Amino acid sequence: MAQLYRSALLRFADDGQALYDQDGLLAVGPDDQGQPRVLAAGSWQALAPRFSNWPVTVLPGRLIAPGFVDMHIHFPQTDVIGSPAEGLLPWLEHYTFPHEARFADPAHAAEVAHFFLGELLRHGVTSALVFASSHPASVDALMREAQGRGMRLIAGKVLQDRHSPEGVRDATEQSLIDTETLIRRWHGVDRLGYAITPRFAPTSSREQLRGAGALAALHPDVWVQSHVAENAGEIAWVRQLFPEARSYLAVYDSVGLMRRRAVYAHCIHLDEDDRALLRERHTAAAVCPTSNLFLGSGFFDYAKAERAGFAHGLASDVGGGTSFSPFATMLAAYCVGREGETKAATTLIPRALWWLHTAGAARALGLDGVIGNLAPGCEADFVVLNPQATPLLARRTRAARSLDELLFALIVLGDDRVVERAVISGKIQHKPAP
Repeated sequence: MAQLYRSALLRFADDGQALYDQDGLLAVGPDDQGQPRVLAAGSWQALAPRFSNWPVTVLPGRLIAPGFVDMHIHFPQTDVIGSPAEGLLPWLEHYTFPHEARFADPAHAAEVAHFFLGELLRHGVTSALVFASSHPASVDALMREAQGRGMRLIAGKVLQDRHSPEGVRDATEQSLIDTETLIRRWHGVDRLGYAITPRFAPTSSREQLRGAGALAALHPDVWVQSHVAENAGEIAWVRQLFPEARSYLAVYDSVGLMRRRAVYAHCIHLDEDDRALLRERHTAAAVCPTSNLFLGSGFFDYAKAERAGFAHGLASDVGGGTSFSPFATMLAAYCVGREGETKAATTLIPRALWWLHTAGAARALGLDGVIGNLAPGCEADFVVLNPQATPLLARRTRAARSLDELLFALIVLGDDRVVERAVISGKIQHKPAP
């Protein structure tokens, strides 16, 4: 159904510059195929005469912005968030693997999927690239729930045929058969996409990695996702397991898992050759600042990423990450961006942080012009934000003298209470009780 919204409006130009209208208009309606799209966005005064007969929802004091895009998150780790550990590898052993083993049960997977997607929407995340567990039932549960909500979601069954406990370890040949089956079942259905998902190089045999690369070549429009160069202990382990490889990242490249629509989480401990390889292969990094801080993994070097010119965007990495909230993620990215050699201009500019979690993340996923923005032709996913959601936030935003001051106040002081509505394909999917 065609609908006009009148509110302050944030969106992005193709070059990443923020576009802001204090009195804005967003027009949402069906395209030629009947799919809900953004038809117009901009100044109310300039655009309103074109839509004089349309119903209008007026949202005084609110900000309409693109729905957030989370580039890396683990659905089976919903109940692991906030678990103490000495570092990445002990955290996996003591918390992650025992919890993920439960996702062999379709009923458990369905219950968590319902909660997980509800939590994403409650925090204003309208699209995500998601790890399921190693069990095909976990993918089916998540995809069904996302399909029912009309969400654009990309997910995949984890591949891990070694160095993993019973209950999450899969069998090499069967894991690849299951992946192929899930691709054919879910990829391209409604707004769903599939991602070939080795957990990380140490937990996949060479045979499994080569099989994943063969599937990636067979299905060039699916995504690839994994982890790389997160933790010093993990990197040393990869060096032992793959002594012939120039680097951890090169392990994936050697089996055809670096290409467009490939996304690697963390990318902290890279050298210049690795960064050049990401750019040359059109492969993206998912930056996970709250997880990296929580697990003591290190700092992503934004300045070197910018100089190298490879695509990157922000991600929560729940459950190693400490919050579903994009505001918490952007704040952590800002703090990390101020550290020593990692200092980068873009992470110190609020509108650039926002871009990395919306249109920039969409671009890194190969979905620019589809999600993460409110340009004409984009899918109608957006959030309605209340800059007066809490007394302190209201006090600070009333004093904001620029767009950057407004956005930064939301980043520093905002949480799920700021998200008044999450709209998916033009339909409200989250609205807190009054």
